[in-house]
Amino acid sequence: MAPNVCSSDLSSSSQKPLPKDLSDLFVPSMRGPIKSAFKSVMGNPTLAMINMAGGVPHPDTFPILRLQATVRAPNGSDSTGESALVLEKTASSGSTESLNELLQYGDGCGVDSYCRFLLKHTQRTHNPPYSGWGVIASCGNTDAIGKAVSLFCQPGDSILVERWTFPGTLSSLRAAGVRPVPVALDGEGMIPEDLDQVCTAWSDSTPLRAVYLVPTGQNPTGATMSVARRKRIYAVAQKHNLAIIEDDPYYFLQLPSYGSSADAGESRDSLLPSLLSLDTDGRVIRLDSFSKILAPNLRCGWITAPRYILDKLQILNETTTLQPSGV
Repeated sequence: MAPNVCSSDLSSSSQKPLPKDLSDLFVPSMRGPIKSAFKSVMGNPTLAMINMAGGVPHPDTFPILRLQATVRAPNGSDSTGESALVLEKTASSGSTESLNELLQYGDGCGVDSYCRFLLKHTQRTHNPPYSGWGVIASCGNTDAIGKAVSLFCQPGDSILVERWTFPGTLSSLRAAGVRPVPVALDGEGMIPEDLDQVCTAWSDSTPLRAVYLVPTGQNPTGATMSVARRKRIYAVAQKHNLAIIEDDPYYFLQLPSYGSSADAGESRDSLLPSLLSLDTDGRVIRLDSFSKILAPNLRCGWITAPRYILDKLQILNETTTLQPSGV
């Protein structure tokens, strides 16, 4: 099977440095090479072949012949600027695959056209300062949180979190047998000095390997980190060699400071830089979602990270969701 576009890198020809190798932070089961069972079973399927080994149905049996959706313009509240999206059974458009391809089994990276869009979007919005990064599809951030955490924590391990944090994350940690280690926060979110203090004083036999945080519109406090705060958090993560799980579903819903005359979402340039955009080491696993800006039950998101981390996440996708829905 040919390499999926999720392994591509728009910065591969640049002079940016390669990411640091943080694979020593992985749990033992994630270290070393892991083969994709999906690829070994699927081989190199084509639409003209029925793959009995993979249980792949022939696309002629798919009953959906055509899908059409009318989409409101980004800045419109009425029919002004509406556009129609049409997906045909066998004909692909210039920007996406046919229904026969979208509805068929796929690997754990995600649909190619979706990943191509996300690569360009991430490059334009965050421009990671190292080479060798990519994106992989997720079924929203709740799905992505569990998989990202499982790279660095196994039952009995601990992970750093904000003292008050997203209840869904706490539920995922509890189900995985991972203990949350609280770090104090204030009006700008997690406090770097407290993060440093907790890490320095840590005496458990199992080391701390990762910190989970919501830097923009923190749930449940609503706190947003300033640029200076993000840089200090990143510096502490470097000092203690922590992976950073940046859960940022509210990034594009940034509001100006209370009392400011600025318009919310005035331009992309007005958005605060993400931790990913400051990540010179390749230690940030960034989680994005369309749940807050399109619709929650699309269960549609993506993860940005160095390629060797995406390879592990692909395996985790293929052993759970297989691939997020192509439609």
